Parts: sequence; C-alpha cells; structure tokens
Amino acid sequence: MGKLKLVLEDDFKEDFQIVAIHCGAAPFKLAYYLNKYVNLRLKRRRTDLAFSKDGLEVQFPLFEFKDTVNYTVYDLVSNTCKTAKAHTTASGGLFGTQATEENITTYLVPEYKNVDYFLKITSEYDQAPINKLLSEVNKIKPVISSYHIENEQIKSKNNLIFS
Repeated sequence: MGKLKLVLEDDFKEDFQIVAIHCGAAPFKLAYYLNKYVNLRLKRRRTDLAFSKDGLEVQFPLFEFKDTVNYTVYDLVSNTCKTAKAHTTASGGLFGTQATEENITTYLVPEYKNVDYFLKITSEYDQAPINKLLSEVNKIKPVISSYHIENEQIKSKNNLIFS
C-alpha cells in the first residue's frame, strides 16, 4: 500500500504594500501631516502594537484608517521603540546598591533600522495606486524621503501583520 504524504507549506501570506518613511517628526505629527496632505484619516488605535522581546515589553505607536469606499486599510506604525532597562548592583558596603539605567532601542523591522515609519497599505484590489501616494508623501516638509519596499525584501514581515 502506498504512503500518503502531506506537505504543509508556509502559505501565511497577507497581501499588502509597504511604504518606508524617513521622518524625524513624532508619530502623531506624521499622522497629522498624512491626514492633511495625503487626505487620509489616520487615528490612533486604542491599543498599540505590543509584544515581548528579550524580556522587555515593547510598544510601537499604531495609527489606522479604514477607507470603506476604496476597500483599503492604511496602517502607520513606528519602526523604533525606546525602552529603559534598570539594573541594580550591590557593592557590599553600607550604601551598597547602585542603580543604573540602560536605554534600549528595539526595531519592528530590524533589517531596516534607518527607516522611521512604515505605512502598510492593505487593499481588496490587486494593487493600490502607490506612485501617487509616494509623490504626495514626499511633498510633506518634515518627510526626508519615502519609497516602496517589496514584500520579498522584508525578512521579518510577520511583525507587520496585525489586525
């Protein structure tokens, strides 16, 4: 009798497009500029994108806009999270405890450490018109540059899957 072999493929795919944005502004300011100049209506979600990494709880600010007319969802997420980790050491004396604090920067997508924000575009259509969006984003004064990143180039794309 023949053997039945089941092959499980990693077919966990979500079709989305990613725009990398280099901008020194705070997340809420960038969301404001995108709302004003690109005609989005980004709002901060009640819960940020949070997970544990190396024993630290990291949270990335997350803004969302659901365009029901065009069946498109826009998510703006910061790529960096800065957390402080406290260390206490005992020196053995009367006043022997010394507290130090270490600032740790965690990246949502570590292979793109120089990117400040990601704009994730999920559309019911095959492709959202991204060239017009890029030209409008690049016209915003605080934005240094923005460009499209292919999904295949992102190694840690599972960090960008949130709903």
